[in-house]
Amino acid sequence: MTVAAALTGCHAIDFYTPPLQADLPAEATPPRELSMVSLPEYRLQPPDILRIELLKVVPRAPYRIAAYDILQIEVGGTMPEEPINSYFLVESEGIVTLGPAYGVVRVEGMTFDEATEAVTRQLRKLLQRPAVSLRLSRSAETQEITNSYLVQPDGSVNLRRYGMVRVAGKTITEARLAVQEQLSQYFDSPQVTIDIAHYVSQKYCVITAGAGMGENIQTFPITGRETVLDAIARLEGLKQVSSKTMWVARPTPTEKGEDNVLPVDFVGITQGLTATNYQLLPGDRLYIVDDNLVAGENYLTKVTQPIERLLNLSGLGTSTIMNMQTMGRGYNATRR
Repeated sequence: MTVAAALTGCHAIDFYTPPLQADLPAEATPPRELSMVSLPEYRLQPPDILRIELLKVVPRAPYRIAAYDILQIEVGGTMPEEPINSYFLVESEGIVTLGPAYGVVRVEGMTFDEATEAVTRQLRKLLQRPAVSLRLSRSAETQEITNSYLVQPDGSVNLRRYGMVRVAGKTITEARLAVQEQLSQYFDSPQVTIDIAHYVSQKYCVITAGAGMGENIQTFPITGRETVLDAIARLEGLKQVSSKTMWVARPTPTEKGEDNVLPVDFVGITQGLTATNYQLLPGDRLYIVDDNLVAGENYLTKVTQPIERLLNLSGLGTSTIMNMQTMGRGYNATRR
């Protein structure tokens, strides 16, 4: 009787088997492998990772040229074999190299008018009437802003010297407009794109019963197409302690707290039956029940091990006393 009670009383029991579950009404049928639904528009939350790229930027006047800016310089009246009509990088030293024949000119920290005058002075050393046109093609600040950003615990992204922008709860479009509004303090009509580099905030859980040795909980990000079979594949299959009994527990925002449990036919979904290969939604819990025999064996081990230790300790103490008594008699005999 003790063994029977141990095998049946102290491990996870499958309360949700397919035959005991009533069919859901048609309007509440959950999405599954062959009838998936599109998730609502994704709303950003910590700790999602965003990719922000600055497409167009016109710095507010007066803009001063910085290292790594790219300038478009066109010059009329140059030597035919050495034309100047191209894009030039402002090097780290703050200079622009106009070519072997014309040398270099320092432009860092200058306005466009000042830089145009500096280039004109340099070219007048070789040309009679150079006509210089200089404008900004790409600002180094564009490369500084284009980067990956973590949505921080307070729901904002840190654009460094351009400030903080709150994006939590916003869609991609709303976040893009918020970032552009922030950057408009520094640029005229900035244009950015935002993509989600890593979906992290919306997850589902897989809970694996450990046959009396605890439960293992793992979380995985939702991207919109995960099914029960996908979740099991991410676990690299069922563990040795797991049974084939499992269900999806879906959170329900109701005050009464009704359970929303979807039993899964593991054998069926592995053999191509899609009826219970449910599409996983944000917040879902896939619970995998442990094997009854393994759980019973582990329970017996947990119960009997302390008793075995006590018996071993008692036997060790008795053996020690007997050895001491035997040694004592032998010692006294030698003294006689």
